[in-house]
Amino acid sequence: MNKDASYISKKIRAVSYILVADDDADDQELIQDAFSDNEIVLDKLRFVDDGEELIHFLENAEILPSIILLDLNMPRKSGREALAEIKQNPTLKHIPVIMFTTSDSEVDIKECHMIGCNAYLTKPNNYIDLVSLMKDLISFWLLQAKIQYD
Repeated sequence: MNKDASYISKKIRAVSYILVADDDADDQELIQDAFSDNEIVLDKLRFVDDGEELIHFLENAEILPSIILLDLNMPRKSGREALAEIKQNPTLKHIPVIMFTTSDSEVDIKECHMIGCNAYLTKPNNYIDLVSLMKDLISFWLLQAKIQYD
């Protein structure tokens, strides 16, 4: 473990978790692998399969996530619909939501920002870029956790 990864790993043990809403099992596995390659303890990741499951999870969670990674196109309830519900809920609206999708449509990006997403990331086309993107996300997550607990 390199020095940065060790430092990050120790910090992450002290914060909540990242919740990923994505209906694609392959994408879930790649995200999990990318976090693992960044030496993140995998119990800090939780997965749900669609927007409806996400809302149910959040309404029943004893501890809320530090960040939500939200896919845009999912069955039962889309990422856009779930985002709107989260941002209208006084208990949930403070949770940063990062749209994480294959869509790079300007319309989707604008709509998600208008609804209240905190960031919009397009899924990279290769695994090395995904690992790098997850490293950046981890840094954001740690900063978010520091702001919450300071």
